[in-house]
Amino acid sequence: MHVSRREILSRGFHLRCPNCGAKSLFAPGALRIRARCPACDLELNRGEGFFLGPMVINYSIAVFGFVVPCVLLWARGTLPGVWAAGLAVAACIALPVALYRYSWSLWLMVYFYVLPDRLPANDVAREPDVDD
Repeated sequence: MHVSRREILSRGFHLRCPNCGAKSLFAPGALRIRARCPACDLELNRGEGFFLGPMVINYSIAVFGFVVPCVLLWARGTLPGVWAAGLAVAACIALPVALYRYSWSLWLMVYFYVLPDRLPANDVAREPDVDD
């Protein structure tokens, strides 16, 4: 069963396993990604430093989505400095928690979109011979 890049994108946006499409990236209610997908055994946390991808996604959204606009509003005089700083700090604390699942799913989507042959479903060496 081959997983297309379009399927990888769809699964990433819907918080599903990039390999099998199961809703199993996270334990229910947990803010921690599973080590492996329970449905297909795909390794989700792919080793040392793999967490940096979701961290960069979260950081970028917090900084460019909230901190920079708050600073610009403060610089234009539209928003008082105390409010701008408060909103920026609140966003930097709340957004990473709120977007944790999405940042991991998006990171897995990007990773496997660029390297689709790393998915077990796309590994041609593992596919059984049809000639048997």
